[in-house]
Amino acid sequence: MRKLIVVILLSCFHQAMAQVSIGDDNIIDYTDPKDFEIGGITVSGAQYLDESVIKTLSGLVVGETIKVPGERISRAIENLWKQGLFADIQIVASRIDGNLIFLDLKLQERPRLSKFAFKGVSKSEADKLREKLELSRGKVITKNLLATSEFKVLDFYTDKGYMNAKVSIVEEADSTLANHSILRVFVDKGQKVKIRDIRFEGVTAVKEKKLKKAMKNTKEKRTYRIFTTSKFLDETFEKDKRKVIDVYKAAGYRDAEIVHDTVFAVSDKRVSITMKVEEGNKYYFGDMTWIGNAKYSDETLNKILNIKRGDLYDQSVLESNLFMNLKSNDVTSLYMDDGYLFFSVTPVEVSVENDTIDIEMRVYEGKQATINKVSVTGNTKTNDRVIIREIRTKPGQLFSRTNIIRTQRELAQLGYFNQESLNVNPKPNPADGTVDIEYVVEEKPSDQVELSGGWGAGQLVGTLGLSFNNFSARNFFKKDAWRPLPSGDGQRLSIRAQSNGKYYQSYNASFTEPWLGGKKPNSLSTSVFYSVQSNGVAIGEPLRESIQIIGGSVGLGKRLTFPDDYFSTYSEVSFQNYTLKNYSSTFLFSNGNSNNFNFRQTISRNSIDAPIFPRNGSQLSLSVQFTPPYSLFSSTDFKTATDKERYKWIEYHKWKFNASWFNKIVGNLVINTKASFGFLGHYNNDIGQSPFERFYLGGDGLAGFALDGREIIGLRGYSNNSITPRGVSGNTIGGTVFEKMTFELRYPISLNPSATVYALAFAEGGNNWFRINQFNPFNLQRSSGFGLRIFLPMFGLLGIDWGYGFDPIPGITESSRDKSQFHFSIGQQF
Repeated sequence: MRKLIVVILLSCFHQAMAQVSIGDDNIIDYTDPKDFEIGGITVSGAQYLDESVIKTLSGLVVGETIKVPGERISRAIENLWKQGLFADIQIVASRIDGNLIFLDLKLQERPRLSKFAFKGVSKSEADKLREKLELSRGKVITKNLLATSEFKVLDFYTDKGYMNAKVSIVEEADSTLANHSILRVFVDKGQKVKIRDIRFEGVTAVKEKKLKKAMKNTKEKRTYRIFTTSKFLDETFEKDKRKVIDVYKAAGYRDAEIVHDTVFAVSDKRVSITMKVEEGNKYYFGDMTWIGNAKYSDETLNKILNIKRGDLYDQSVLESNLFMNLKSNDVTSLYMDDGYLFFSVTPVEVSVENDTIDIEMRVYEGKQATINKVSVTGNTKTNDRVIIREIRTKPGQLFSRTNIIRTQRELAQLGYFNQESLNVNPKPNPADGTVDIEYVVEEKPSDQVELSGGWGAGQLVGTLGLSFNNFSARNFFKKDAWRPLPSGDGQRLSIRAQSNGKYYQSYNASFTEPWLGGKKPNSLSTSVFYSVQSNGVAIGEPLRESIQIIGGSVGLGKRLTFPDDYFSTYSEVSFQNYTLKNYSSTFLFSNGNSNNFNFRQTISRNSIDAPIFPRNGSQLSLSVQFTPPYSLFSSTDFKTATDKERYKWIEYHKWKFNASWFNKIVGNLVINTKASFGFLGHYNNDIGQSPFERFYLGGDGLAGFALDGREIIGLRGYSNNSITPRGVSGNTIGGTVFEKMTFELRYPISLNPSATVYALAFAEGGNNWFRINQFNPFNLQRSSGFGLRIFLPMFGLLGIDWGYGFDPIPGITESSRDKSQFHFSIGQQF
């Protein structure tokens, strides 16, 4: 039998050669190709790939007529070679029968990956590189795979500032697995490259210092820079070059450009940057004309635009006042808040004379759009009606962009949804002039557990608390609603217990309905509480010393529309009864009863944009808490009365003011400025200051339990209650006036709703006085430090701070005072 073999080889440059052998002496003449019909195709050498797929990839088909030698065979080899799966490819004619030719695709597969390892990197870096490379066991090792992997490793270290990093990948055959290889990735990071200096050429119109400041992520290496990096990254450098041009444009130099930049190494660890700038001419705004406006006059639009002839030509100001002013005081908001969803305006430069540019505003007003449908998606726990009652865009109303923005803020304030993923999808229908609005939310856990221990009154106190912040009372008796608790109606139920055993126990429960009656945002809050402290002796025994407190409160809240709809009021009436038996460690009398029946009125304004990590807005509150002036209606001579008689019905008036402002500085860096003031007054000089409801300042604000209504206020850098007036015996007796000021820089590490983390640095000061005539707003105990906050939905806000107190404390010697303090916080803000 004759053995005829056709061999066609394809090199890595896709060069093909075919050879047909007839016996040992006959070779087909390449100058005289012959036509053959493919009688059959077989595959050999393929262990891991499907033979039918290989035949399809080759493009050869049984029954097809081809020339041998010919282009069709070469193209088949190219098709297979492009797959990157083979190290060698041969097409062999195993048999020729007349005009029939039978082909065998002889293949040598590329090795597959068995495992890979890194050399020269840390364990944490190796873990991140594994995620970045996405290599998996069994993957075919191709030249493209090796090149791509090398690039990804280099890119990883370049992003970290290792501009001179070197990477090599060595492929080794795996002796334990046939046709498998091991990849070893060798990394030499070298030195981290930072920027020594930044230089400008051709800069005269603006200060170089201002240009360098505008480059937020490209900074010169300086020892005083703690929070900003000075590593050189190509991507951020390109962005910062645009910010340099933005500075020029804001100064009227609209034609300014960086015509050339050079980055060159001055050492293994430093580079120098030079940028050549062509500033161009300085321009000013000329005449502003409006075309196409019918709803509003030119005068009204010019007033909103707030750009006058002769103002510096700043494109960013023009765009901001036309399209997207942060305060919604722009032309587009003016129209869109009146339903003109289809509104558009195009500024066109119509004249440039010398240094003055005239602009024509081409307006398309369109028709007013009416809201058709409003829907909510993504809520898996919270009932639709709880969300819809917070939505300010109602069907039948005109479209309003401001109302949409405000709705997103109100939904974030609920605390049930991930504020970072809140979204809105307007779906306009120009044909009928309507728009459907879809609000997209993502549920997050909102219930909280408090499990903590603390030291107070010389004892270890444990606390267990449960807060259900999206509770549903109406489903309490529905078996199917317990998953694990009835939820979704936006009510708040809180249960808390605190104890150190037989010496102290405290229980309280509260319930809040935010929409009493379901039609208006009027809240109802109720609470009850009971606590007892004793010397541990059983009830009824003559040696028992105890104080028992029982009480409750009812409050009503209401949202206001004046002066604006960020305001709200809250009115509360509460009662506490103190029953003392042989108890003299805290109070002025040992046996008897004391009653505290008081009213509290609060007016507040809250405009922060998010409850967990606010970036903008403020929180302000002013409250007065007061009891009836019983002594004015009593015939008792309080000058000679006993303490038991004097304090049977406690009387006082208590005023508090709290303010907190949030402002975004740059990116997500936020400054929080806070101020607090409190004053406890009295009606009758013969009774004097109330021993209850006083202020205790200093420390972490978690000083255990309080039995006399005291208000515990944190001041970092000082020990607990240390900034508090003391009596003759040296014990703290509480203040009647306090002041506190705080400046805090915050930066988020993670805004993930399952674990929001941010770092902070603070400077604060405060003081506490026994009488109002001692008050000095400039005499503050100062401190500074830094800290970390972690918000976990299950546990609330957890924090740790280190603070350093600068000023001496009256009554405490400097040698005995620890100026460096660590503070821990649970579920509270300092």
